Amino acid sequence: MRKRTTTALRERLAEPGILVKPGAFNAMSGRIIEAAGFPIMGLSGYSVSASLLGKPDVGLITLDEMVTTTRYITAATSVPLLADGDTGYGNAINAMRTTQEFIRAGAAGMHIEDQVAPKRCGHVAGKEIIPIEEAVGKYAACAHVRDEMDPDFLLIARTDARGVEGGSVDEVIRRANAYVEAGADMIFPEGLITEEEVARVCREVNAPIHYNRTGVSPFLNKQRLEELGVAIVSNASGALRAATRGMWDYMEGFAAEDVAYALRFLEETKDHPTGNMHEFVGFPEIRKLEETYLPKEDVIARYANSLGYKP
Repeated sequence: MRKRTTTALRERLAEPGILVKPGAFNAMSGRIIEAAGFPIMGLSGYSVSASLLGKPDVGLITLDEMVTTTRYITAATSVPLLADGDTGYGNAINAMRTTQEFIRAGAAGMHIEDQVAPKRCGHVAGKEIIPIEEAVGKYAACAHVRDEMDPDFLLIARTDARGVEGGSVDEVIRRANAYVEAGADMIFPEGLITEEEVARVCREVNAPIHYNRTGVSPFLNKQRLEELGVAIVSNASGALRAATRGMWDYMEGFAAEDVAYALRFLEETKDHPTGNMHEFVGFPEIRKLEETYLPKEDVIARYANSLGYKP
């Protein structure tokens, strides 16, 4: 029996070294992240909102949409997935259901933030946060569900206290330690703006730190982040940006040159790991299953028809 990804992630975090966490937004991006050898991946709310809705990350995506995407990714991959739970989609009681649904969907953990709803992307202006007492109750409620359903599920408390008007590192640390007391396993201090702030949070918060290397936050390399004490560093939207640029460039070329561009693209990518798309998405594995479990005449007919022959 395969080890649960929650347990695998806990064991990996207990080992030395920082974990780099690219952000997925669908099953295909998850498979590519796994194939690239990353030991962990995230489900980026920003990327899901952009790819699924074509909208910015301002709280428009729903719990059901995020949980469904989680199920697709965890069914297609074996790497631990950390889900973006936004604000928990409501109060502490709503956040309990959010925790339940992500556990049932196969996530290895999730992060929930202390913003008001509707939330905003962590690196844009206009964020607001809920009172610390309300946030503590929300994380305690999530921890209660975790302890009942899967104690290895990683509960990450994200605080956006630095990015609000007048926000300070002092408030980040105060809230972070309160959230750890409430049951959070890890702290995600969003929007830190200097290396010194990262170092101080790592020193003064009584839990491992998840760091988001994007936006206003310094782009420190993983060696330096590891030296500072960061446990996980994310690259939340890199896969989305790469995929978006690739599709844009293809469609620009195809619009200008029609089939000549399409043929040149196929020739240029034929030796790429994804060049044979049929093989990459798993047609050979399906063929083997069909040969094992379907009546022989059905398999022959299926592949004759695919080649344009009549059985």
